[in-house]
Amino acid sequence: MTQTTGIAITGISGRMGQMLAGAVAAHPDMHLAGAIERAGHDWVGQDVGVAMGGAAIGVTVSDDAAIGFTNAQAVIDFTAPVATLAFAQAAADAGIVHVIGTTGMSADEIAQLKAPASRAVIVRAGNMSLGVNLLTLLTRKVAAALDEDFDIEIIESHHNQKVDAPSGTALMLGEAAAEGRGVALTDVSDSGRDGITGARKRGDIGFSAIRGGDIIGEHDVMFAGAGERIVLRHIASDRSLFARGALKAALWGQGRAPGEYDMMDVLGLAD
Repeated sequence: MTQTTGIAITGISGRMGQMLAGAVAAHPDMHLAGAIERAGHDWVGQDVGVAMGGAAIGVTVSDDAAIGFTNAQAVIDFTAPVATLAFAQAAADAGIVHVIGTTGMSADEIAQLKAPASRAVIVRAGNMSLGVNLLTLLTRKVAAALDEDFDIEIIESHHNQKVDAPSGTALMLGEAAAEGRGVALTDVSDSGRDGITGARKRGDIGFSAIRGGDIIGEHDVMFAGAGERIVLRHIASDRSLFARGALKAALWGQGRAPGEYDMMDVLGLAD
């Protein structure tokens, strides 16, 4: 029998965790090898299949990453920044690939991934979809082609339960636009406008966030000049596309040298 890649999933009880579990079960080259939940969660100690309302599959939900990662070759992590940092250390200790889809990480938290990435493969992206990563590439190229006569605004829409803004994808697009213009996003970011803000500063990259209903994810990058606008758009209509991208990253990372990678690397779009 051909050996398949063992995948551990953190936050297994969540919407994304359960979707990932289903995607792994359906994948011919993978099997679920570990399932992690926070201490005190009702699922801890249960067979994950039973916890999800089905038949037992022989994988017990654990609150200990070291145990959950024992039989895995990769972990897929869509949790929260503090948890992700702990999982990064545990994944490096276990010598397995860590695929990070967690959003809302600060610059300091991202910097803390350097140490575990020196020992293991980390693939981190604000969005795992092919379309969004193509949009990121286009955003960088268009920003490089247009000067500051064109204002850049990133408009993102998500469901009403999303806790961070701007979204990880919006920030990824902002970074791409800033890179295209040869500036640091931290120096030109313009978000959270309210009240008498004054005129827009030339060269700033703006962010607008919409939250409502069950919107999975919509992102527009608008380049607004005098008399014309260029709008690049991506609309996600099925959350499973993020799961598919994460699984692709987990397989891609097998056998790679330790380091920090992103979906541009996975998809072969890196310059």
